[in-house]
Amino acid sequence: MIEITSWLRIDDDELVERAARASGPGGQHVNKTSTAIELRFDVRNSPALPEDVKVRLESLGGSRMTQDGVLVLFAQGSRSQEMNRQEARERLIELIRRATEKPKPRRPTKPTYSSKLKRLETKGKRAGIKSLRGKPRGDD
Repeated sequence: MIEITSWLRIDDDELVERAARASGPGGQHVNKTSTAIELRFDVRNSPALPEDVKVRLESLGGSRMTQDGVLVLFAQGSRSQEMNRQEARERLIELIRRATEKPKPRRPTKPTYSSKLKRLETKGKRAGIKSLRGKPRGDD
C-alpha cells in the first residue's frame, strides 16, 4: 500500500511498472541496461480514488494522460533502476496529493466606486485626444 494522505491509500497492484532503456549519454552502460522506469496508473478505473480527485488528477496529468485515462510517468534521471522507480512513485504521489486539494471557490467582486470614476475619467481623456486627430472644423 502506498500512502498518499492520511485518508487515501493506493494498492501496489494498481501500478504497472516496466523497465526500459534510458535515452541520452551514458556510453556502453546505457546500451546494455534497462534502468529507466515507465510507471502506469489507471486513474479512471482506480477504486481507491474519489471521483472529484480523479477529475482533478486527469486535468493535472495533461499530456501524460492517455485517451483511456491512464497516467504514464517516465523516470530516467538516475543510473539505478531502483532510484528511478522511487522517483516515478514520488512524482505520482505528489500529483495525487495536488489533486486531493480542493480549489478555493472564486467569489466575484464588484468594482469600487472610485475605480468606476477613474475608468470614466480616463475614457473621457482618451476621447478628447482622439477627437483632436480629426479634420479641423470651421467653428472658429
